[in-house]
Amino acid sequence: MNTSRNDMPIGFFDSGVGGLTVLKEVKKLMPNENIIYFGDTLHVPYGEKTKEQLLDYSKDILNFFQEKRCKAVVMACNTTSSTIYEDIRSKYYFKIYPIVQSIAKIIGKTQLERIGIFATPATINSGAYQKEIAKYNPDMKIYGRDCPAWVKIVENNTSENPDCVEIIKNDLNTMLRMNPQKIVLGCTHYPFLLPVLTKFAPKELFIDPAAYFAHSINADLILSGLTRENHSENYEEFYVSAEPEKFKNSAKMFYDIESEVKVIKF
Repeated sequence: MNTSRNDMPIGFFDSGVGGLTVLKEVKKLMPNENIIYFGDTLHVPYGEKTKEQLLDYSKDILNFFQEKRCKAVVMACNTTSSTIYEDIRSKYYFKIYPIVQSIAKIIGKTQLERIGIFATPATINSGAYQKEIAKYNPDMKIYGRDCPAWVKIVENNTSENPDCVEIIKNDLNTMLRMNPQKIVLGCTHYPFLLPVLTKFAPKELFIDPAAYFAHSINADLILSGLTRENHSENYEEFYVSAEPEKFKNSAKMFYDIESEVKVIKF
């Protein structure tokens, strides 16, 4: 076993704080791992960007992780997973874990007949969840609903604002008319809104993919012999492309960031 490679960090990236929902679950399973997180807060929200823009941003971020000698990178972003993962998956020495493909496989193997997907416009328009789930369960009915305002609500920490509550409630009511058995929160920002969503629907209706995703990452790293067994002190580094204090403040609901959040411009 190559100990030095096992000690290399795992990279996480998202358009902002959303990927912290995945990081939190990964840390529960793999507390010894070194972590580098990048939130592309300069370009948030990703759900309104073109494929070309997303390829541009991701290239810079993945090159950054390469310079940081990451052993694996978690694409904790449904939008990039659904639109550009296939384009970039084999261009780096590290393995890239995409959230959409990982979760779709798990959902597709359930006995559910009707699934709702809340996601960004880019994820819904890509049809990625439908395509990936159909590989395992072609008969499952999937109802997609894009929620363009939700990421900004989370990033701006305004989920308790009455106007924002009304937006969330309206999107939920539209979905509930489809009578789904479960609703997937198909953007890593959306679990931040569970306190609002569960005022209007039971908590068990919603699937937060973070825990499922974390288990699949953990299993693959174990299989690849890449987990860090060293119990000596590990580290976490957080980087953003803009507004570090805003990022740190918005993150508090899901993750306690103790270190300084640094700004990196590409």
